[in-house]
This record gives sequence, C-alpha cells and structure tokens, in this order.
Amino acid sequence: MGKKESKCARLVSWAALLLLCLLSLTGCHGSQEAKEAFEVPDEFDTSAEYEITFWAKNDTNKTQVAIYEQAIEDFEELYPNITVNIRLYTDYTDIYNDVITNIATDTTPNVCITYPDHIATYLTGDNQVVALDELMTDEKYGLGGSALEFDSPTVDEVVPQFLEECQIDGTYYALPYMRSTEACYVNKTYVEALGYELPETLTWDFIWEVSEAAMEKDEDGNFVVNGQSVMIPFIYKSTDNMMITMLQQLGTGYSTDDGEILLFNDSTRDLLYEIAGHAESRAFSTFKVSGYPANFLNAGQCIFAIDSTAGATWMGTDAPLVDISEDKIVEFETVVMEVPQYDTENPQMISQGPSICIFNKDDSQEVLASWLFAQYLLTNEVQIAYSQTEGYIPVTTKAQESDEYQDYLSRSGEDNATYYSVKIDAAELFLDNIENTFTTAVFNGSTSLRSAAGQLIEDTVKSARRGETIDDAYFETLYSDVTSLYRLDQIEVADGEDSDGRQDLGPLPQTAVILLASIAAVWALILLYLLWQAVKNKRQA
Repeated sequence: MGKKESKCARLVSWAALLLLCLLSLTGCHGSQEAKEAFEVPDEFDTSAEYEITFWAKNDTNKTQVAIYEQAIEDFEELYPNITVNIRLYTDYTDIYNDVITNIATDTTPNVCITYPDHIATYLTGDNQVVALDELMTDEKYGLGGSALEFDSPTVDEVVPQFLEECQIDGTYYALPYMRSTEACYVNKTYVEALGYELPETLTWDFIWEVSEAAMEKDEDGNFVVNGQSVMIPFIYKSTDNMMITMLQQLGTGYSTDDGEILLFNDSTRDLLYEIAGHAESRAFSTFKVSGYPANFLNAGQCIFAIDSTAGATWMGTDAPLVDISEDKIVEFETVVMEVPQYDTENPQMISQGPSICIFNKDDSQEVLASWLFAQYLLTNEVQIAYSQTEGYIPVTTKAQESDEYQDYLSRSGEDNATYYSVKIDAAELFLDNIENTFTTAVFNGSTSLRSAAGQLIEDTVKSARRGETIDDAYFETLYSDVTSLYRLDQIEVADGEDSDGRQDLGPLPQTAVILLASIAAVWALILLYLLWQAVKNKRQA
C-alpha cells in the first residue's frame, strides 16, 4: 500500500471514530463513571504529600481573605504534608457554575464553600460529593476526634438547626460554615417623623402603612419626610427570600421535601396583588429594580431596608462599608429588627449561609486530608474571626459561648469597625432567634425554584411600575413564563440510574442536539469524500 493510500485509510478511520463519538453524544449528556464510595482510612498517612484546592467566597473583603490565608497557614503548620491552594470568588453562583463544569471533566476542587441547594445538584453525579456521616462520627478523625492536631468541636457542639440544613435525603453532605438570617434595618428617625412609633415586632401591615405615608410630597414635589426628590420607603434585597418567608409565615406551601412544587397557589397570587399595589405607588421596590438597599438607607431615601444580617456593615450613618460619597450620607438612628411578620406570636425568619462540602477523589487519603481542613474551619479561631467581619454568627455553640466571642458582643459601639453597633445588633438578633428560623427543602432543582420565587416578585414590580394591567390573566401568563424560564416542569424525583452504575443527567437541550447533528453531517460528507478519494487512488495505482 502506498503512502497516499495509507494516509487516506488513517483519515477514514479517524473520521469514522469521530463521527461515532458525535452521534453518541446526541443521546444523553453528563454521564459520569460512578466513583467508589469513600471509606474512612484507619490512619492518616503523614509521610505522603497532599495538595488540595479550596474554593471560597470573600465578597472582596480583604479582612476575610486574610482570615482564610491565616487559617491555611496555621493548618499547614499542624499538617506540614498538606498544601492548601485557595481560589477566591466574589459570587456563589460562579462557584456553582464552575463546579458543575468541572464535574463533567472530573476536576472538581477538594473543598468548596457552597450552599445545600447547590450540593443537591452536585449530587447528580454519582459519588461526586462525599457523604460525611461516617467521617463526622469517626473516633479518630471525626468531629472532636482523638487523632486531630487541633481543638475541633464535637457533633453536639454544632448548632443542631444549622447542621440539619446540611442533610439531604437523610445524609449529611456538608458542614455549616457561617450562618445569617435577614433583618430589617430601620430609619427610626423618619418613622417617628411620620408620626409612628416602632412596635416591638414589625408586621407587614405596619411597614406597608408607613411606606405609603412616606410618599407624601410638598408643593415643590419633594418628599415631606426627607426633603429630597427621591424616596423609596421599603426596599427588599432578596426577593427569593421575601416570597419564601411570606409563604412560610402564612403556612402556605412552597415545596415538599421530595421536590413537589407548591409555589403557584392562591396565597402567592394574593401576595403579588398586594406587592403590585405598593410597587405602583413607588412605596416598594427591590434591589434588582432600584439598587442596593443600604445606599438608599444611608442617603435618607429609604426607611425599611431588608437585607442579610451579614450585610450589616453597610447599614447606617456610621457604617464602615459604604458605596456612596460621604456628603450623601444622612444622620439618622438605625434600629435592627426582625423581618415583618404576619403572626407576631410565632415569628419566622429564614436561616441561610454558606456550608462546606468535600469532593470525592480516587485517593482516600487525599479525601481525608480535605476533610481535616474542612473541619479546621469550624475551630474557634476561624469561626470567631470570620464572624467579626460581618453580621454572621458562628455555627458552633463552642465558639458562641466562648469568652472571646462573648467579649466581642459586649463591646458593641466601641468603634465603627470591629465593634460596629449595627453589626453586633444584627448578630444578637439572630442569636436570639435561632429557634424561630426555618429552611427550605433541598433537592435537585431547588435552586431553580428559589430563583422562580423571586422572579415572580421582580416581574410583578416591574409591570406595576410600568402601569401594566395586573389581573388574574396577568398572573396566569406570569406563572407559565416563570415555569418555562426555570424549567420547573422538568423537576422530578427519579433514580436516573443506568444498568452499568452510571448517572444519566438526562437528554441534551434541543439546540445542542441540532448543533451536534450538523457537525456529524459535515463529518459524514468528509468521510464520503475520503472514501471516494481512497477508491480513486486505488484504481489509479
């Protein structure tokens, strides 16, 4: 066989192989070879070197970055055979997207700061995320284990409500790292200027009434309460949490534990009607529509700003972190209160915050090294230092009850940085209400459902501000559009298990199928051309 013919034959073989691969992709995507379930080694091998990656979020806060770096340095002194490489993100969504991408290429990080909703999706890949039940209770290397080189909290010293959030289908897949709730940051000065007195517990009726009263303008077109041309009395940062909290307080369904969607009910519609009315009058708006609540609050252009307790360092006249110029800041008294309630006798507020998961690897010793570092993030040194940067609270009673943390709380107002009073007030609000917090069910698709809940409010607010007609027909269309946008009709509870032990992530999107089919068609034409060339060359030989 001549060189030309041999070359053509090889091209034909490669083209056929590529065509076969492309055609196989049109059937399903994301199939992962099942990893072996992790088993805890009897001993940690300190003679071998391990390099692990840690993905974390820091909100561009240099103090938080320094805390992570110090934690890594201290940990590596205790375990000199473990090197921790940190990769910092400014958004949890970016972490989520990168993890999903890396699952497909089997290049996930070792340790990751994330949310249980996200972990539920990570679990679609078989044995990707390590189940922690055996690790947590292991005598040597579990929480409070005898072989640890640091003072770890025991299982009983992790706040049970926070630990419960890390359980999916009865199995622990994460450790809580930090926790926050939502708070209403109130301009008390303006509330009293409007002739009202703050109640012990805010109600939705009170906030709506005061917000509408604040819309009064003088003869020059400025708002009476602040003398400015801008006033948005009530701004909510996370409309996801707003809708979920309202439904929880009303005792109306949002979802079941196994993923059944209950969001689109009559209570939701009633709430949206009420929200639309206040959006139309401009008494209410959202972060996505108008901007960051703290900026309006600090400029005297907002009275009720609802945001995470972790955002407390941005709230108030003396806030250490601000996004507006100093000359725009208005003097007022800031009060930190629970989010508004429907039943003041049974207050309910959402519990939220980042957790830590670890990913499975072929080397069980590497996984154990990852677990040791993840667990180190629960030590008092890390928990207390990180909680002091914002309005988070430690996730362990060991840290909460420590002399160091209690001293921190007792020094509220000493300065406007470490001991900023609004930040400590927000932390104490959460500490006093841990028993009144709730979480939502976690399942594959719960992230999309959460986003859908907020989208209902966002779209309603935008439509009301534009003067569109808000009626039952509007909501029928809105429900349908949001369901389609977040593919809520595709959320289901199913094993999805192939006979060979692989996890099938379902069919490719139609656009991807068309693209791959087109590529396959092109290669088919190339293959036919190469075959014709091979036959032609053979006849001429």
